[in-house]
Amino acid sequence: MVVMGRVTAPFGVRGWFKVYTLTAEPDNLCDYPVWWLRREGDWREMKVIAARVQGNTLVAQLAGVESREAAAELRGSEIGVPREQLPAAASGEFYWADLIGLKVVNRAQDELGRVARIVETGANDVLVVKDGAEEILIPFIADAIVKVDVAAGVIAVDWGRDY
Repeated sequence: MVVMGRVTAPFGVRGWFKVYTLTAEPDNLCDYPVWWLRREGDWREMKVIAARVQGNTLVAQLAGVESREAAAELRGSEIGVPREQLPAAASGEFYWADLIGLKVVNRAQDELGRVARIVETGANDVLVVKDGAEEILIPFIADAIVKVDVAAGVIAVDWGRDY
């Protein structure tokens, strides 16, 4: 499963809820007729009845979720889609889910840690690389990223531990 968003709050009284999306465009999640919701480790398949962008927010309704109370129970659930349903990434582009967990090494072959998460800043994405308790923030830009090899599980960077 690739996490594509998270349920944030009920929307209205008929089972609709707001979604915080992790997609490039919020309405990209509307392309999938079935979402998988994970709460406390368990994934369950749910049919999408309707989904649309409302202002700056994606709102949705799932089969079997017919009241505000039922929608509230979904709060905090992750929304996922099976990896094989996603379109192939363009050359030089990567799904965040493919980068999480990759080992990060610099030009001196020092292992800086592993990608723990990615933060979207507006200007560019930032890799949060963890090595034990230490966190290093590396901008995901051409000047810092030398090579991404998902198959080998490594991101090579032009970055130092002390930057």
